[in-house]
This record gives sequence, structure tokens and C-alpha cells, in this order.
Amino acid sequence: MEYVERYLQTASRIIDKVDRSQVCRMIDVLKEIKKDHGRIFFLGVGGSAANASHAVNDFRKICGFEAYTPVDNVSELSARTNDDGWETVFVNWLRQSRLSAGDAIFVFSVGGGDVAKNVSPNIVRAVQYAKERKAKVLGIVGRNGGHTALHADACVVIPPVDTETITPHTEAFQAVIWHLLVSHPELKQNEMKWESVAKGEKNGDIS
Repeated sequence: MEYVERYLQTASRIIDKVDRSQVCRMIDVLKEIKKDHGRIFFLGVGGSAANASHAVNDFRKICGFEAYTPVDNVSELSARTNDDGWETVFVNWLRQSRLSAGDAIFVFSVGGGDVAKNVSPNIVRAVQYAKERKAKVLGIVGRNGGHTALHADACVVIPPVDTETITPHTEAFQAVIWHLLVSHPELKQNEMKWESVAKGEKNGDIS
């Protein structure tokens, strides 16, 4: 029970500390991308890769963005890793996708990449390439000092309130923040299933 209480209290403190201005900045960037019919490419590894796949669904279905992630194609991802190396797996995929100035990469990562420590070099290379192509860089990460946070146009850093649970809380709050984004009235294009059901029940429209 002690750990349960500590974990949930940490989550509560994180919510209080999340930088709202960065969330709003992210919304503004996404509105600009949508207006210009740009694409979003979600990048992540490990648990963040699963989040990237989930986010693609939400941004496409709920908000009407053209969105993709390289982790959805395990054949290409593994082939590029095997033939070209893990460090370039994302940047080569973005190059093949013809990343342009109207597009954005959206990084989900705990550390955000670190050149000096050789941590997530694939994320670092992708961010560098996006900046070269003048594409927008967005991120939800768990460290202020990571490459993504330092170079993004908008980046929500999940406050590292408890150093023993940085990874689980960062990956959990990636979902909290992207669900905030896709449900925001300035981005949402289509109603979600259970919200539409609830509205029908409230209005007495039950078949």
C-alpha cells in the first residue's frame, strides 16, 4: 500500500507541475500543420514505440491528420536496423518519406536522446534531420537536458518528481498529454465513440 500511495501521489504532483504553456504551444503548432495539410511522424522506442502507434490512430481518426510511425512496419524497421544500423533507422525512414517543411516529427521518449552518452542516437539523428528540413519538432519527454527538449519547437517535459519512477510516469503521461491534444476542441474533428454515446443518452436518444 505504501508504494501504491507514493506512485499515485507522484502522478498527482506531475499533473500540477506540467508546463501548460508548452501544451498550448504544441496545440498552436499542430493547428498550423493541419491548416497547411502537413504530416506528423511519431517516433519512439520501447514503450514509447507502442505509444507512437496508438497516437497515430488517434491523430488520424479523431483529428483528421495524416500521421504515420515507422514502428508500425516491423519488416521495414528490422530491415533498416539490420542493413543500415539502429542509429539511422528513423532518419533514413524520414528521408524516404520526404520529410518537408510543412511536416512535423513528434518524439515520445524518456530521455529525448543524448549525444554525449550515446543514448537513443536514432532519436537525435531524427531531430537533427527534421531541423535541417525545417520541419517542426514536437516532443513529450522525461528529462530537461535531452536532445529533443533542447531543440524542439514545443516539448512537454514530464516533471521527474520521483527519480525511481521516471520511465513509467513519463510513458504514462505521454498518453495523458496526447489524449489532451486530440480531444482539444481546436484540434478534434470527429467525435469519439463513447462520448457520442453519452451525449445520446443525455439527450434521450437511445435506440
